Amino acid sequence: MQNSAVPDLAHTHARPVHWLATATAMAAVVAGAGLLQPDAATASQPGAPRTTTAAAPLPAPDPSDVALPLECGGAKSLVTHKVTGDLDGDGTPETVAAARCDAGSGTPPSGVYVLAGSREGSPRVVATLVAPAEKRSVKEIAVRDGAITATLLGYSSPEVPSCCPDLRETVKWQWQGGTFVRTAQPQAQGV
Repeated sequence: MQNSAVPDLAHTHARPVHWLATATAMAAVVAGAGLLQPDAATASQPGAPRTTTAAAPLPAPDPSDVALPLECGGAKSLVTHKVTGDLDGDGTPETVAAARCDAGSGTPPSGVYVLAGSREGSPRVVATLVAPAEKRSVKEIAVRDGAITATLLGYSSPEVPSCCPDLRETVKWQWQGGTFVRTAQPQAQGV
């Protein structure tokens, strides 16, 4: 048998305390690696300010929170139709409201308004699509794929009683170039 030139090293024999110390050290390294993560990758330039959370979109404006531009001469205004949708593609819904004076009889003319919210203040009217001076009333209104469609009722002559509109037209508005563009309307039809 050959003697080793190196003396016998007693500490090379593993004891349970050594395994426990090694396992504890490894657990500390894994836990530390889990806590110390690099920054998340972004597409922005280095040094550019980063936002960590996006602001939640505003809710669609409520027409009861807005003074609609109706002249009712002491009568109350009445919202007859209300629809919401993202009309300008900014991710925040707008409200389209049809309103008229609550006259009690006849068919008072309606106005159709687009309302937008604001983080700085109360909602506001941003567009008038149909002015009451046009002497139209709204039968139905909808928002689909960012476009507003409405069925409007009107009168063929001043002799037609205000209770009974005799013309019907379907109109459409689409946000284009910073404004609502009314598409070519089909020929007015009798009701």
